[in-house]
Amino acid sequence: MHRRIIVPGALAMAALLPAIPATAASFSPGTPGIGDPYYPAYGNGGYDVSHYDLRLKYQPATDRLEGTATILARTTQDLSRFNLDFLLDVSEVRVNGAQASFTTSGQHELEITPKSPLRKGVPVTVVVRYSGVPSEKRAYGFTSWHRTPDGGVAANEPEAAWWWFPGNDHPLDKATYDVSVQVPDGSQAISNGTLQSSSSRAGWTRWNWRSDKPQATYLATLAVGRFDLTTSTTDSGIPVVNAYSKDLGPHAGAARASIERTGEIADWLAGYFGPYPYNALGGYVPNTDTGYALETQTRPFYSPRQFANGSNTSLVVHELAHQWYGDLVSVTGWKEIWINEGFARYAQWLWSEHEGEGTAQELADHVYASHPADDPFWTVRPGDPGPENQFDIAVYDRGALALQALRNEIGDEAFFAILEGWPRTYAHGNASVADFRRYAEEVSGRPLAALFDTWLFQPSKPAAPAARAASLAPAADTSVPPKSWKKIAATNDAHRHGQGRAHAH
Repeated sequence: MHRRIIVPGALAMAALLPAIPATAASFSPGTPGIGDPYYPAYGNGGYDVSHYDLRLKYQPATDRLEGTATILARTTQDLSRFNLDFLLDVSEVRVNGAQASFTTSGQHELEITPKSPLRKGVPVTVVVRYSGVPSEKRAYGFTSWHRTPDGGVAANEPEAAWWWFPGNDHPLDKATYDVSVQVPDGSQAISNGTLQSSSSRAGWTRWNWRSDKPQATYLATLAVGRFDLTTSTTDSGIPVVNAYSKDLGPHAGAARASIERTGEIADWLAGYFGPYPYNALGGYVPNTDTGYALETQTRPFYSPRQFANGSNTSLVVHELAHQWYGDLVSVTGWKEIWINEGFARYAQWLWSEHEGEGTAQELADHVYASHPADDPFWTVRPGDPGPENQFDIAVYDRGALALQALRNEIGDEAFFAILEGWPRTYAHGNASVADFRRYAEEVSGRPLAALFDTWLFQPSKPAAPAARAASLAPAADTSVPPKSWKKIAATNDAHRHGQGRAHAH
């Protein structure tokens, strides 16, 4: 953090010369973090981004990426300098057309000092020219860039942007995107949103993608490789583009059998969450050995390993549920992760009900009964799990239990009104667990503080009386899980990868 320095002499001079618009003392550096207690260095202070224009060139054979990022932003304070989160090698920075000086600091900070200080509330255009080999860059001991036999992929949570574009890397600063990628003929470049055009010249093909609704930086994705693309349209009229690596081997059939149902599943989810919020839809499966999936906006990333035991539409349900819960409404801070994961897991329970493979209540009963009181599962608090447990299974399963308890407390009519109304109320913005509790109280007309505290914030198993009140202390034998349990549990492997970090999917 950098403190603003006020020089008494400068204040006196400003008082004597009121016609001077600003003094050097009124400008200060933007903070190198946006203020998230889980990840203090993530994001930056002093500005708000509205649009990223990324013009890239990528060579799969060498993993070399060259880029020019044009960032449109507005200052939120008088700025003497500001940071972007980024790892690749920068050759030039311009701010409002003028060359700016720059340096690096910390694990992933690009510090930019514009030629002239920036007043609060003014539009700013930042151009960054860069290049590098993303797979060679690490921060905090890991990389979020996945090298594949035919290219590379950027997909991770809570950070992936640093490896391919500079930005304000926190969900609080959402923006629109244009992503234009030049790759050798025969390769495809996959990103979010709609494919505006593709054209070939002199052995290279340029792919132009556009995301015209606000999108968090970690939800932006890039995949380059040799893909088979399929296109279709949902019943509701949304174009679907799916992409499958040509070398998925024995996983290819199961992956396609799952992801080709994306349009059907999105339309089904719209019955619970309201109309699908974007103008594009799809998914992609690159040939990567990582184990997780991620709800990259409009086009989720799936690992081939997720289909090793056959098709799994429950995983597709989870990632598509995030398009409303996590993407449309994003967290205010990473401690609010239950707003994403508890709801995506609950959507899997609703799908199980739809498929006749176990009701949400039966799944809740099984989760409650299968974890004894001394199981560490109950020590993780889904409402504020801590960074080390941000993607612990308890955030998913205990998080979904909390929703079933809420449903039983307020009844189906109010519960499903909340599920649909919440994404509409906070569309394209950010919200917290406290915001959700207040919204649920408003819709249901019931005080819910005790229920939320019991199920989301107490590091212990809710006692039998509380569970009985929530219909979670069943009389029937729950040792035999519902039929859908195996498929739902198979998605649990998507929560972690080899770098020792946990991830939401």
